[in-house]
Amino acid sequence: MRTKRSNPNIILVPGHWLGAWAWDEVLEGLAADGWRAVPLTLPGLDPADPGRSSRTLDEQAAAIEHALAASGGPAVVVAHSGANAPVSLILDRHPELVRRVVWVDSGPVAPGTAFAPDFPDATEGLPLPPFNVLGEQASLAGLDGDTLERFRNRAVVEPCAVVRQSVELINDARFEVPTILVCCSIPSSQVRELVDAGHPMFAEVANLKEVDYIDLPTGHWPMWSRPDELARIIIEASATD
Repeated sequence: MRTKRSNPNIILVPGHWLGAWAWDEVLEGLAADGWRAVPLTLPGLDPADPGRSSRTLDEQAAAIEHALAASGGPAVVVAHSGANAPVSLILDRHPELVRRVVWVDSGPVAPGTAFAPDFPDATEGLPLPPFNVLGEQASLAGLDGDTLERFRNRAVVEPCAVVRQSVELINDARFEVPTILVCCSIPSSQVRELVDAGHPMFAEVANLKEVDYIDLPTGHWPMWSRPDELARIIIEASATD
């Protein structure tokens, strides 16, 4: 088994509307086992940043690159939900910096993908929808009222340029990075069927050279609904050579 390092070698990247705070419970589980990790607040998601509404997807990718370069060696990158766009850019531009990627109810995006290409660019960005609307798009299973209130109070509008920009990918070396898909709101059996069918959401998975599927049945935000189990999955991914 690989020894634990004193320098951080786990980078936690949250999805849309979230900052580093979203990983607090998972960090507790990692720390209890002696692991350190760096949770990121991507550009555009810091409420104290006066220029946050103009931040771009390339800036988000650059922030991840900076965290990887500072980690002391190739790191495990844990990417939740909408982090798939900037992390896919990193896998394309700097695959040598990523030892393994763990997609949390997410997965790599295909070339040319944009989250919301027709989103109006004259707005501040994409706000967190009402929960009755969000629940139709992503499962809220396992989240109690207090958790939803914290989500609402701390959510930051996703910058317009981030949701509009398409992801350009050209480096096939990204397919060589070992990959884990943590399947929460969609079970792994269904994900595999979608991969085999060439569904656009999982088109890139079919190209991966090494991919494992782990089921963690819960809603789309397992860092809140099942943080201990998610921490254990991350620990096992980080300890595997």
